Amino acid sequence: MKVAVAMSGGVDSSTAAYLLKSEGHEVVGLSMQMYDNLTNADSTYGGCCTIDDLADARRVAWKLEIPHFTLNLEQNFHEKVIAPFVKSYLSGTTPSPCVLCNTHVKFDLFHRKAQAIGAEKIATGHYARITSGEKGLELRKAKDLAKDQSYFLFELSQEQLGEALFPLGDLTKPQVRAIAAEAGLPVARKKESYEICFVPQKDGYASIVERESGIARGEAAGEIVDTEGNVVGQHDGYYQFTIGQRRGLQAGGNSERTYVIDVNAFTKRVTIGPASALERSELIAERVHWIGATPPSGRVDVQARVRSHAADIAATVTPINGVRARVQFAQKLRAVAPGQAVVFYDRDLCLGGGWIARD
Repeated sequence: MKVAVAMSGGVDSSTAAYLLKSEGHEVVGLSMQMYDNLTNADSTYGGCCTIDDLADARRVAWKLEIPHFTLNLEQNFHEKVIAPFVKSYLSGTTPSPCVLCNTHVKFDLFHRKAQAIGAEKIATGHYARITSGEKGLELRKAKDLAKDQSYFLFELSQEQLGEALFPLGDLTKPQVRAIAAEAGLPVARKKESYEICFVPQKDGYASIVERESGIARGEAAGEIVDTEGNVVGQHDGYYQFTIGQRRGLQAGGNSERTYVIDVNAFTKRVTIGPASALERSELIAERVHWIGATPPSGRVDVQARVRSHAADIAATVTPINGVRARVQFAQKLRAVAPGQAVVFYDRDLCLGGGWIARD
């Protein structure tokens, strides 16, 4: 069949394209230019989709002898990912831009672009698996649990799963690199990216918030207080802090390790305290999405994950009104951050998830 591969210029998507062509599919490489990384040419960006990455994708496509095109998705990416990213920090929550990118860009707009060139399926280098079950298509963890990316895909629908391919789902990262090397792909040993793609490494995410919102450093300054409300320091921008953060806290007179407990956008106060103050045994999830064809009608036992690389913890999910749910954990968790995703599993089966709400 004709398959459009989202080629980021990394070893994973490049190997996915190679595997699909080796299976006899008609493969077209599509790369996405999603932000302007020439505005600050002296800055090093933290993730994929840089100018150099797009050049690497073209080199791989040339090696594989497949057509390659670059899609300018800057406007959509800004609207669906960067703007919510900035809004989240300004509201005192912690965003998860990679989930938004997958939901609204890679598996929505990219898919529509792929359909326009006659592609029957889209493929990515995600480490995840799609299987068929009694109740429809299922999203499952990758064979390589250390690389599993199902957390970032929890908002995918049945239709999107039906039109997607994850060629790397049954492979480990060393196997992928070995396949790429054997195929002679120029990115076989390329360094992996872990940071948010559109955030400059030099200035960090605060520079994005300031640039996009027009806020000058110091304009959102405020107090750092302890859990009793006592003022223990000052900051020059509340949006620079996230729940669970320990670095960058300039609060004198306290020898105990302290962490960010709360960020209040209204008062511009940042509350800090001991690690024990971060512990929570439940949360409210909003905009809950269930991948299965029929969502649960009542309480369900799951394993839940509150951060992409956190452990799965036994939990109970109780639907509240269809789009909200109460998630109660079997043990207390630390640094549960509003704005992040909570994703539900039944062993390796990803059931869905939601967005952690403020209390």
